[in-house]
Amino acid sequence: MDRAVNWPRAHLGDTREERDRPAASDRGGGNRPSHFERFVERAYLWVSRPPFFFICVTIVVAWLVSLPLWVDLKEWQVAIHTVTSVITLLLLALLENAARRSEEASQEKLSMIAEALAALMASRATEDRDLQEAATKLREAIGLEERH
Repeated sequence: MDRAVNWPRAHLGDTREERDRPAASDRGGGNRPSHFERFVERAYLWVSRPPFFFICVTIVVAWLVSLPLWVDLKEWQVAIHTVTSVITLLLLALLENAARRSEEASQEKLSMIAEALAALMASRATEDRDLQEAATKLREAIGLEERH
C-alpha cells in the first residue's frame, strides 16, 4: 500500500545548471514532502482501492437496513445525506490536491524535456540558422508556459 507516487520534488541545490533552466528554477522547498502531502498521497492511494468502495457500500447497506429504527423518514434520509456530503467534501479536497500536484509533476517533466531538446538543438545549430531559430522559439515557449 505504500507505493510511491511521483509528486513534484524540489531540487537539492541551487546549481548554475538549475538557475539557467526555467523549469528547474520553479522548484522550491525541501526534498521531503510535508505531513499533509504524505497524508494526501496515502489517502489518494487508499480511496482508489476496492476496500474503500466496499466500506462505502457497507455504509449504504447499514443505512438501508436501519430504516425501521428511525421514527421519521426525513431524518433517516438526512442522516445519509449528511454523511455522504461530508465524506464527499473531504475526498474532493484531497483528490483535487492530489490531481493538482500530479499535473504539476507532469508539466515539470514536459518542461525539462523541452529544455533538454532546446539545449540539444542549440548545440547542433552552429551551422544551421533554422535550427537556432527553432531552439530560441522553444526556449521562449518554455518561459511563456511558466509565466501562466
